[in-house]
Amino acid sequence: MEPAHSAQKGKRPDESKSETAIIMAPSDANPRGNVFGGVIMKHVDLIAGLVAKRHSGHANMVTASIDRMTFLKPVYIGNALILSARLNYVRRSSMEIEVTIESEDLYEGERALTGTAFVTVVALDEHSKPIGVPPLILDTEEEKKRFLAGESRMLTRLREAGRIPR
Repeated sequence: MEPAHSAQKGKRPDESKSETAIIMAPSDANPRGNVFGGVIMKHVDLIAGLVAKRHSGHANMVTASIDRMTFLKPVYIGNALILSARLNYVRRSSMEIEVTIESEDLYEGERALTGTAFVTVVALDEHSKPIGVPPLILDTEEEKKRFLAGESRMLTRLREAGRIPR
């Protein structure tokens, strides 16, 4: 189930996962109090880069794509934006990170799923060339399921980009 990589030691998805919370301020929103999608996407990109860096440990991380970004519910000024990110799939130099986005109304104490995103990050060396990253060690059936789903999404992305035959 693990992808074939060079002699690099593998890592488990739990070794790189991350969660963060940020309070949304007036500068993050429109005049009606709705947080801009671009602000949320910025934080999605940041946490995905952190997960990728934790996994690779050495390379420059660049975002190749953000797909299937969905906004299910609004986030408002004063809400906590809560992001949870985990590595689903690793190819040779690219990684798929799934980010779950929640908002928490800090006055009511209610949390709501507000969106999800799949971010593809590529590891580059000092010459901006793709560099190999450690394979994933998959222990649970859930991790194996996420890996296979991530592999399927990655192959679709590569086909759409014309990098592999349809």
